[in-house]
Amino acid sequence: MSSPAPKSPEQSDKSRKYDRQIRLWGEHGQSLLESSTICLLNATALGCEVLKSLVLPGIGGFTIVDGNVVTEDDLGINFFLDASFLGQSKARACMQLLQELNTDVNGDFVDESVDWILSNRPAFFDTFDVVIASNLNEKALWGLSDRLWEANIPFIYCRSLGFFGSIRLQIKEHCVIESHPDNRQYDLRLEQPFPALQKHFESTEITSKVPWLLVLNKFLQVWRQKYGGHFPANYKQKSELKEMIRAAMTADEENYEEAIKAVNTALGGGNVPSSIKSIFQDNACTNLNKQSSPFWIITKALKEFVENDNNGLLPLPGVLPDMTADTEPYITLQNIYRQQALHDADNVYRKCQKYLKELGLPEDTISEKTVRLFCKEAAGLAVLRGTKISDENAKSSNILSFVDDLEIQGTLAEHYVALRAYERFVSECGNVPGECYVENDVKELKTVASKMLSDWGVHASISDDLIHEICRYGGSEIHSISAFIGGCVAQEVIKIVTKQYKPIDNTFLYNAITSETTTFKL
Repeated sequence: MSSPAPKSPEQSDKSRKYDRQIRLWGEHGQSLLESSTICLLNATALGCEVLKSLVLPGIGGFTIVDGNVVTEDDLGINFFLDASFLGQSKARACMQLLQELNTDVNGDFVDESVDWILSNRPAFFDTFDVVIASNLNEKALWGLSDRLWEANIPFIYCRSLGFFGSIRLQIKEHCVIESHPDNRQYDLRLEQPFPALQKHFESTEITSKVPWLLVLNKFLQVWRQKYGGHFPANYKQKSELKEMIRAAMTADEENYEEAIKAVNTALGGGNVPSSIKSIFQDNACTNLNKQSSPFWIITKALKEFVENDNNGLLPLPGVLPDMTADTEPYITLQNIYRQQALHDADNVYRKCQKYLKELGLPEDTISEKTVRLFCKEAAGLAVLRGTKISDENAKSSNILSFVDDLEIQGTLAEHYVALRAYERFVSECGNVPGECYVENDVKELKTVASKMLSDWGVHASISDDLIHEICRYGGSEIHSISAFIGGCVAQEVIKIVTKQYKPIDNTFLYNAITSETTTFKL
């Protein structure tokens, strides 16, 4: 019998444990996740589902704030509670059971209400990376929104009510380097080859064993000679280039086939997209100060590099797609791109050091590794600036544009208003609509919703069916809805703490009755 294979020295136990997610956000993303702490306000079924989806991938720590005890109603909707916890602290019980999912995660709890924390310990929230809340009345929501906005702490408010769910992200500014675009274009620089690449093109013989990039470049030059130095710019011209390559094939040559397939996607790399131009023009980029984040300092250096040193092109990422070729010519080509990418990144890094010196900031504020990643991902940079939840309390142009239609009935705009009215009802009446008397609360909730719309200057109404549906739920959660919304919220938290992928901007609504979702910005 053969001996078992030895453990790979390159992969730790933790790397094996989190292997699948590390493939999504890398070791550096996992490190950020493991160093983050989250605060959950109210241990509802939704809140526990959010934490479950953060504890399993290894969030650094979490604290549950809830002043209630476990009741019979909790047992029917929250899978993280059982009868043995009846009458005990809900925060403690949920913390204990959630922590069992992953011993790497630190859990804590506070047996106090959100209102008490806001009134007596407002600085309590300042140590967390993200605060998540559910099941708040309007007064507590506005107070929490103001406090977290002032402290510049990302805040996610989520709801799960019957068959309806929502997520609202409040964040002042969120800068993303690794946005992971769905349709990523490789930057091959065929239109403007850098000197090392041009030399390689000129000195390499085209055979069936070289990467398709060289094949495409050869015929691209032939096409340009025919058409006065221009590059193919439309479908017809690119089709003609494809036919030119196909006509030159003498056998079943895979690199020629790959070159034909790549014609539509291999051109145009390195150009600055409009989204990046707007970031370059942002006031935070043009006017640096001592409080500027590393993101904006690197962006300023990147802008200078593009405009003054690189003919208006972004730094070369240095990444090549897979190509059918012999190993040696492919690795040679790969090294040429990598060396140029390092050269560009080093140029940007030197400019960063210049700005740090001008601002009187330490040299180690920005590392070479960070700049190299920044340059590699330069085409997909993103900046999100949010709005404050409490500003929705006043007449807002964003809200008006969302519910501007005189007939909002039957749309998710109607559900947004109904959920807002639900929270105002709880604040004004002191109980959940439908908790005791459904029919009486239907009339009161409709009055609250009508007044809210009137305050916004919107001449519309909420359907009686939706008002009755809200009251019929009596504030209850359906676990499948809470699980779905909880997974979505956890996904947004991971985006924020790893600074990868673009989070929602800034509101998400879900109607499980019609399986309808929408996102919009308030």
